[in-house]
Amino acid sequence: MLPSFSYLSGHPGFCGTIKNSPSDFVVTELEVAEQALGAAGGESLQETSEAPAEQSSPSLQQPKKRRKEPPCAEGCHRAGPRPSGGDPGWAGGDRSTPPNKNQREADPGLRSGLQEAGVLDSLLGKPTSELLSKFACDLKDAWDLEKNADGSTREFSLGPVLDKKIRADLHSAVRQKFPFLVTVTKDNEMIVKGNADYRELCQLVTEKETSDFFKFLDAKLENSTFSFEPDGNKEHRKVVHHFINKKFGKLVETKSFAVTDVNEQPNMSIMVRFREKSWSRKRSAGGLQEKQDLYTAFTLQKENLETLEAIGFLAAELGVLPSDFSYTGIKDKKAITYQPMVVKKVTPERLKEIESKVEKKGMRIHNIHSACQHLKLGQLKGNHFDIVVRDLKHHSHDSSADLKERISEAMENVETKGFVNYYGPQRFGQGQKVQTDQIGLALLNEKMVKAVKLFFTPEDIDDPVNNAKRYFLQTEDAKGALMMLPEYKVREKMLLRALNRYGVNHEGCTQGWLNIPHSMRIFYIHAYCSKIWNEAASYRLKIYGSKVAEGDLVFSEGNDENVSLSDRVHVVTAPEESANKYSINQVVLPMVGHSIKYPSNKVGEWYHERLSKDDLQMCKFRVSPLQLNIPGCYRPILKNVQNLSYFLEGGEKGIEVEDNHLNESKVSLHISFDLDPSCYATVCLREIMKCDF
Repeated sequence: MLPSFSYLSGHPGFCGTIKNSPSDFVVTELEVAEQALGAAGGESLQETSEAPAEQSSPSLQQPKKRRKEPPCAEGCHRAGPRPSGGDPGWAGGDRSTPPNKNQREADPGLRSGLQEAGVLDSLLGKPTSELLSKFACDLKDAWDLEKNADGSTREFSLGPVLDKKIRADLHSAVRQKFPFLVTVTKDNEMIVKGNADYRELCQLVTEKETSDFFKFLDAKLENSTFSFEPDGNKEHRKVVHHFINKKFGKLVETKSFAVTDVNEQPNMSIMVRFREKSWSRKRSAGGLQEKQDLYTAFTLQKENLETLEAIGFLAAELGVLPSDFSYTGIKDKKAITYQPMVVKKVTPERLKEIESKVEKKGMRIHNIHSACQHLKLGQLKGNHFDIVVRDLKHHSHDSSADLKERISEAMENVETKGFVNYYGPQRFGQGQKVQTDQIGLALLNEKMVKAVKLFFTPEDIDDPVNNAKRYFLQTEDAKGALMMLPEYKVREKMLLRALNRYGVNHEGCTQGWLNIPHSMRIFYIHAYCSKIWNEAASYRLKIYGSKVAEGDLVFSEGNDENVSLSDRVHVVTAPEESANKYSINQVVLPMVGHSIKYPSNKVGEWYHERLSKDDLQMCKFRVSPLQLNIPGCYRPILKNVQNLSYFLEGGEKGIEVEDNHLNESKVSLHISFDLDPSCYATVCLREIMKCDF
């Protein structure tokens, strides 16, 4: 597993096999107390095996900055009931089912331009309001006269506006009356200028459609949709789809529907709706309030399945999106695992209906009940492991001592000293031709096509999944590969739908990665960051051993939320090293990102050299085309095991374990212990046994 990596203790260890069957490796998630769930997500030294969706990595994370003003989208709308949020047809392509007629009717609650003018007069005063109107007219005239002019360079100042509520009202009022303008705030001064995106869309559709579309975006009314005029040109529709997804894909999604045009002839129309995640908040008479969603909690038992693969099965059966599921961490594939999950938009009764179907896929659903919120990655106390090690024997170089003594010595050492806190092999796709960290590196380098090709690299297995991957790499026929894939292969299908629409080029592959949920996209980059951390830990222990050295980073405990994460990570000074002020258990190493500090000793130099080797010396750890932000975090170099117990058992009935005569081939070792979040049992076993798996 980690052949060049360090061991912490010097005991010889022993050999054995793990995961002979899933029942030999049972993982049960230790839940956080119910009353603590609402407070989850604060700074902590604990980690998860996958980082939170909007953060770089799981431990010691930088606190997020709250948005100080409401988000400013552009435009107005036509409103009506939107299709179900779980409709997979919205992922791409045309659809024959026509939208409801009401979806193209204007919302009677929209304020007229006259009302907006009155709002602007009251907020700005009539003289400034008139100057704004003149600026808007002059800008439109300039756009019409100078076809190649960049209208966004013209600006108009509304002056300083100190009150945030008034600023928010002005943002909305200006853009409802003039959807071709955008408003920005610079040091409390409000600036108005032309909207380049508006002008670009005007080149594709009529100005009335453009104006109505931007008003639809700005109003952002829940359950509203917007339809462009019927368009029989498939290539033109494709260009419009592409533009909207490129510019506003984080906020909305598009789909072509069959409609009847003004001549009563069948035609196609592009419909736009807000993505589900846009409705985390909604407007009400009392201002902004949380939307009440339907949540159902349950415990998922799975066997020989990846967590994301299991979610793919469940999502397909329930008719919802994989992103509607929340969980606190990724669990082993080659194991029987138990973990809490919450699914959105599904009732307990609906979940119970699919119990018999999912059992055929190696899953069982327990403890189904209603919940009031989703789960967060890292929102767990840890994991409990029950492991059986079979085929016990001495290492080839160590056959003199009694095997039972070797086991006892190993258990005592790991219980008192702990183990090096490496990320385990399952983090990287153990045994696969292409490991997840390789895909992550390609994404960090913005080599989108290479990342897609790596993602679709097949294993040497003749099954539907690998045959589909093989076919795609040979032909680049995304549509054909899509038809070959099983329904539960959600990530693959999401990517292929986008590639079918946009092509297997840089732009198309970028859209492909954007088409899968954020948590799945960033998973690959976290895998790369984890690989670098593993290598850094080995280098640190090789250079300085278990002694705390000048320049090391240590973490200061504390619950003061006003103290930033960087301020809580302290660089060890020379006097502190001499005084042995800190222990090796307090030393942390950074997971690479844009907001972390590096050790100021040889380990820090190593990080910079290692990143340079992968052409990341200038990397800002923000992949803007994929909306990925990797601030970084810190991970303890050592970890301890809790509640460790073990016993030896004869492999066949009637065989006993004598003190001085242990029959190697007939005895198994049963180990039970607890680990903190993001600690790997295989890594702990590696320290105990001195074996690589």
